[in-house]
This record gives sequence, structure tokens and C-alpha cells, in this order.
Amino acid sequence: MRTQHNFTEVIGFILLGIAVMIIFFNDQFTISNLFFPESLLTFNMIFLSILIEAIPFVLIGVFIAGIIQVFVTEEHLKRLIPKNKLLAVITSCLIGALFPACECGIVPIVRRLIAKGVPLFAGVGFLLTGPLINPIVVFSTYMAFGENLRMAMLRMGLGLVIAIIIAGIICILYKSNQLKRSKESLAIQAQTVSKQPLDKRLKAMFEHAIDEFFDMGKFLIMGAILAAFVQTSISTKSILGLGEGILASTLVMMGLAYLLSLCSEADAFIAASFRHLFPQTSLLGFLIYGPMLDLKNTIMMMAVFNIRFVIVLMMVITGAVLGLLLFVHPWI
Repeated sequence: MRTQHNFTEVIGFILLGIAVMIIFFNDQFTISNLFFPESLLTFNMIFLSILIEAIPFVLIGVFIAGIIQVFVTEEHLKRLIPKNKLLAVITSCLIGALFPACECGIVPIVRRLIAKGVPLFAGVGFLLTGPLINPIVVFSTYMAFGENLRMAMLRMGLGLVIAIIIAGIICILYKSNQLKRSKESLAIQAQTVSKQPLDKRLKAMFEHAIDEFFDMGKFLIMGAILAAFVQTSISTKSILGLGEGILASTLVMMGLAYLLSLCSEADAFIAASFRHLFPQTSLLGFLIYGPMLDLKNTIMMMAVFNIRFVIVLMMVITGAVLGLLLFVHPWI
């Protein structure tokens, strides 16, 4: 009995000590820090912020994918996409610019379009321009840089040119579908649904959207975890210290855009914070490269496309963005 009483007193003194520390050192000592290291709390905050930014656009993307799957036929798409390959590339890039989707939300849409018969190069054009030059992104860039219309137009114009170049290269390199799931299986699903009454087609649309969300959602979470881990482990200051000279600074900002995995609707405000450290060319590297390619959408693309194709696409995107920015640097 006495031993139990002593044990209770010890626990009481410990709790009292914790309470005193919280009261007198509450600025440096919180409940969270009692149980979790600061790095874990930072990781959790970054992970949740990436997820909260991306999920609304992924939801938009999967619902559009569901509509495409149930209501859009291959005949519709054939009429929309010109037979001339150059015109098809330009058209897909321009259509992509009208969709307010982030780099994660655009992936399920592109998968459905390609599965329905849209050429791979046209799907890539749509994939690149959708997150980059849609109206929301242009407006956020304009506001982030102090109502600087020139910066917003440079991002939109150069981004469109780069997307057309990349889609053209993919047109030359690949003639076949690079989806992991066969085009035929998705087409059969669509044919069976298209003959049903409207209420059943609406139900099928929601079912496809839900399936797509859970299918893409797990890869979004994996990408967000990886991006949060990289941001927690690697100091931004150490990365920025590597950027001396136009080539190095542009590569640094492109690498930072890839690692940070920011939503394209908000990345301009981060880029604007670096405008006193880097030239406009490097900032454009951040603004153009990030929406086209980052950690989380790389994971999602690898779930949809053949991994070898994704690696080639990453190399083409990196080379095209860096090459064109260095080429136009004297005039920016």
C-alpha cells in the first residue's frame, strides 16, 4: 500500500513539473514537443498542406474523367482533334489551357482521354498546359508579382511554346499508347455504359469518379509523403547557395520547384519571394517547370504510364524548359 502511495506521489510530481514548464516556457515548450520531435511536426505540416492544396483539383479531375468515360465517345474526340499532327499538338495545348486543373488533377483526365483514343502526343500537350497556363494560374502570377502583366504573359507564352515543343518530340518518339491499363478494356467499359438510360449513366459516372479518386489518391498520398520528406530533410538555403550564374540558378529553381511540389495555382507567390535573389529567367524556370513536373505528379504518372515513358518524358521536359529559357534569356 505504501509503495503504491509513493508511486502516485512520483507521478504527481512529474505532472506538476510538466505543468510548471508549460506555464513558464510556453513559447519554447509545447505539448506537441513533449511527444514528437520538431522535424516530425514540420513533416506533418508540409504533408497536410500539399494534400489540402491538391485534393480539390484531383476531385475536379476525377469527375471530368468520369464524364469523359461515360458520355464522351471516340467519335466526339476524333472530330475535336485534327488529323494533322501539328494542328493536333497545338489544339491539345490550347484546350488544356482552358482547364483549371493542377498537375495532379490533370493526370486522371489525360488517362481517360488517351484511353478513349486521343493520341499520346496530344494527351501530353493537354497534360502540360492544363496546370500551367489556365486562367487561375495566369491571374495568380499577375497578382503575386505586384500586378506585373509582363511576368504573367512570359509564363503563359513561353510555357505554351515549350509544351508544343515537348508534345512534338513525343509525337516523333512514340507511335503507340503508353498506358499501363489497356485501351481496349476501358473502351469496352464505355461501350456497355453508353447504351444504358441516363440515370444509370449518371450513376456509372459517379462510380468511375470514385474509383478514379481512390486509384489516383493513393499515389497522390505517396507523392505528398515523398515531397514532405525531401523538404524536411533538405535545407532550402543549401539548395539556393548553389545558384551562381544563369545556368546554375535556373537549374536550382527548377530543382526547387520539383522538390517543393507546390500547387500551380499558388506557386507564383513562392517564386515572387525569390525575385531579389535570382534573375527573371530562373524564376520562370520555377514557374514553368513545377506545373509540368514535380515529385507528386511523377508518382502519379508512373502509376498511369509505362515507367520508361515517364523517364523519357521527364528528360524531354527538363531539356526543353532549360534549353528554351537559356535561349531567350538575353531578351528577358
